[in-house]
Amino acid sequence: MLSVIDLRGSAGERIDYAAVVPRAGFDVAAAVERVLPICDDVAARGEAALAEYSERFDHVVPEHFRVPASALERAAAELDPDLRKAFELSIARRRTVSAAELGEAEVRVEVAPGAVVTQRMIPVNRVGLYVPGGLAPLASSVIMNVVPAQAAGVRSIALASPPQQEFGGLPHPSILAVCHLLGVDEVYAVGGAQAIAMFAYGVAGLCDRVDLVTGPGNIYVVAAKRALKGRVNIDSEAGPTEIAILADASANPVHVAADLISQAEHDPLAAAVLVTDSEELAEAVQAELALQVPQTKHSERIGQSLSGEQSGIVLVADLEQGVEVVDAYAAEHLEIHTADAAGVAARIRNAGAIFVGAWSPVSLGDYAAGSTHVLPTGGCACHSSGLNVKSFLKAVHVIDYSREALESIARDVEVFADAEDLPAHGAAVSRRFAT
Repeated sequence: MLSVIDLRGSAGERIDYAAVVPRAGFDVAAAVERVLPICDDVAARGEAALAEYSERFDHVVPEHFRVPASALERAAAELDPDLRKAFELSIARRRTVSAAELGEAEVRVEVAPGAVVTQRMIPVNRVGLYVPGGLAPLASSVIMNVVPAQAAGVRSIALASPPQQEFGGLPHPSILAVCHLLGVDEVYAVGGAQAIAMFAYGVAGLCDRVDLVTGPGNIYVVAAKRALKGRVNIDSEAGPTEIAILADASANPVHVAADLISQAEHDPLAAAVLVTDSEELAEAVQAELALQVPQTKHSERIGQSLSGEQSGIVLVADLEQGVEVVDAYAAEHLEIHTADAAGVAARIRNAGAIFVGAWSPVSLGDYAAGSTHVLPTGGCACHSSGLNVKSFLKAVHVIDYSREALESIARDVEVFADAEDLPAHGAAVSRRFAT
């Protein structure tokens, strides 16, 4: 089912492993051309444009684009008790980790007597959170976006999710219920690029513009975020989900296959990659996939993902080469199934999140580990982090020098300014001390 790439003969060679390991094609630039007219139309026509695109793309126009508070309350009241317990556990654990992520709100440094620089971490004022509702209604993404924003101290939170025909033009009840549990009452039944445009431009009489847009979505949501970046800040351009597993002969092929399947379940473009130095394990995983995939509810979608160009098995000479390969791949989710999983995990530099050992599957992180599941994809983990409390904070330096402190470095500032041919910069200091 999975294609195989054999790198065992190339150990020690200078190879661009990032280009060798399979990855899905995701042409955001082409999608931008399609979403720009939609974004411009929402900016120009507001609710009339939202109604047109809701009919075209979601095949239903909500009675109210802003979900009534009564609908949020009803969704929470009608939750299955076991599901409510699972939601509340996930919220509690994400809150615990978010509180630790917050750290110091202010750092004060006295660089010299009377010369103080303070860094203040200030939450953005208003954020727009997007929650997909396509192949899977991601109620978990509500938690992953809202909880860190609340922990950061964001004053105003709005959330959008596509309207569903099945639910009378409202977003999925699970999404509404989690919003209610979290105290988020500004919820919009708006999906796709038009939701991002609504957040970026604002819609008169409906939704005020936001400062930051976060949350995953399909390629058109990603394209809209790219097109509107600058007018509004964004978290990332998240592509299809991906899992990489670094495993040796000690790994359980049943677990490895199940974990590959779990992420392939998201989307036909989801990537599932096994990197191993054990040919026997690779064969056993292939056999397990053949057994497990037909038993799953979404076997067709999973089969497309696992047989796609973005998925495969990479055979390496040893774990040393395996670490180099997964570091170059910079997976959104990386599982370590080796004899010394913690030791190997400590050597990884590039991954959105690292799951250590047989008892830390990616699906745990998707729901209840306490970690974030909004993570960089497409190799962006080499330079970007997952969504966390700091994503909703901006750093502001406050400079407070006394007369004596400025005077002690006035000449240094003048010399520096002259070197850049900006003498007025130096004069702004020297004139303060002119007699």
